[in-house]
Amino acid sequence: KYFEQEYKFSISPDKLPDKSSTIPQQELLEKIKKCRQKLESYKEINLMAPAEYDEIKKRFDFLNSQREDLVNAKQDLQSLIHQIDTTSQELFDKTFSQIKANFASIVKDLFEGGTGTLRLTDGVSQEEAGIEISVQPPGKKLQSISLLSGGEKALVSICLLFAIFLYKPSPFCVLDEIDASLDEANIIRFNKLLNSFSKKTQFIIITHNKLTINSASTLYGITMETPGISRLLSVKLVDKSA
Repeated sequence: KYFEQEYKFSISPDKLPDKSSTIPQQELLEKIKKCRQKLESYKEINLMAPAEYDEIKKRFDFLNSQREDLVNAKQDLQSLIHQIDTTSQELFDKTFSQIKANFASIVKDLFEGGTGTLRLTDGVSQEEAGIEISVQPPGKKLQSISLLSGGEKALVSICLLFAIFLYKPSPFCVLDEIDASLDEANIIRFNKLLNSFSKKTQFIIITHNKLTINSASTLYGITMETPGISRLLSVKLVDKSA
């Protein structure tokens, strides 16, 4: 009787064990107890689960599509960055190679002989590398620019500037006392170089050197006829021998 009471409303008739079963009643009762405890542990059934699942799945599909768009965008950006890096590298190599050749040529002209070279410093990536300048004036050993005299350093700076202009001219250029440390012979060569570049670039030179002033086409000066009042004067020079 107890056995039947335990089974009442808890299992369908077709699931009832055969009365001829040899399983001890106590063992069956223990199994029933465990099954009931397991069933009770499920607690209440959420009848809204299918609707909630559909809503969450819809949200998941939307977020997943957004994620895929971001992943694809990231891949496209990485590909574009790689392409830009490759193109920049090619342009840099081409530009540096041409400026290096121009520098060697201008050094030879401005120093009336000798050699000059540019190279990237070793041990770092090209993006972080510096430029090492080495020059060998006539009658001297090849050495770093830091070991040259003040006048030689000025000439090397002029050579590098005009090597860049020779590759890509600038519409105008302002030079402030660039010839201050040059002797007369070097100033003559510098003015000759300046005149050859003046066809494509307009140079504005601040100088006190008479030879450089003499090679200019227009002079601008500041005078103070009245104390505290500055006045700008300009003089256009004309070559009457032409």
